Amino acid sequence: MDLLARTADLVAIPSESHHEAALADHVETRLRALPHLRVDRLGDNVVARTTAGRGLRLVVAGHLDTVPVNDNGTPEIRDDVLWGLGAADMKGGLAVMLELATAVPDPAIDVTWVFYAGEEVSADHNGLRHLFAHRPNLVAGDAAVLGEPTGAALEVGCQGAMRVRVELRGARAHTARPWMGRNALHRAGRVLAALDDYVARQPVIDGCTYHEALQAVFVEGGVAGNVVPDRAVVTLNHRFAPDRTSDEALAHVEDVLAPHLAEGDTVTVIDVANAAPPGLAHPLLAALRERNGLEVRAKLGWTDVSRFAAAGIPATNFGPGDAALAHTRDERVDRASLDAVFGALGDLLRNGV
Repeated sequence: MDLLARTADLVAIPSESHHEAALADHVETRLRALPHLRVDRLGDNVVARTTAGRGLRLVVAGHLDTVPVNDNGTPEIRDDVLWGLGAADMKGGLAVMLELATAVPDPAIDVTWVFYAGEEVSADHNGLRHLFAHRPNLVAGDAAVLGEPTGAALEVGCQGAMRVRVELRGARAHTARPWMGRNALHRAGRVLAALDDYVARQPVIDGCTYHEALQAVFVEGGVAGNVVPDRAVVTLNHRFAPDRTSDEALAHVEDVLAPHLAEGDTVTVIDVANAAPPGLAHPLLAALRERNGLEVRAKLGWTDVSRFAAAGIPATNFGPGDAALAHTRDERVDRASLDAVFGALGDLLRNGV
């Protein structure tokens, strides 16, 4: 078995978001050929499960879609490295999943393999979200592994993400007589200065250091070249650690903004995705870590482990490839990373806890 070649085969099947059908067909065909699996397909989401009645069930999930091609749609293997769109994010992880589903027909634990669409786009299109909403029985389990690229380390939990719209009011006036008005853009400048001075928390949770962030990502305002603006909008992005709920995270943002707000100003949450705790105390995830001596670090971005955590399923990120290369023209994955993830997950499937 050559995991690098198997990943190249998947990279060769285009699967940009909203166009995952061909890859879903390929995955479904592979899985339906395995008699030990029960296979269900909903849209372009494919779920395969063992039904041996073991005491524990592990869910292993990965998304089928990629970002748009960037002159890297054709896979190319050079030495022990595969270059191509989705090689790291996350067709390397998908290749590991497919090969393990074949190589371990009688696992010591029951296993659910979830291949889902729409991860790289709006949450409305996320296939895992749809499965939890409409067929939660298909994605139920005791613990979960999400095959996002982590360089074969465990990146545990995930930070939450929140976008907040801050609208600051002012009063229009002629720029020749600005004292007759109130400049909303200048008020926004004070908000921006506060964000520039912001000191982020770095809480340690279960031995993992998370790093929060609060950043301005858009600024809007202005009326005309000779008018004092009466309105400015600053959009913020807040990343918050798993020891805070979304309500607590919003309260923190409001505390930061409070000294710079006045009557008539508004703070509105545009969207929010909850954080997820590390979850390594679960016996399945603990065994994965301890028997393979895996490096453990906090997941600073948001991933779909949050969906598992919201359903009461401890989950971790664990997959081949470097997340820093995802979505870049030079996306790639190396053989050692693929083999390491295959070996560690294979050990868990064969030996359980």
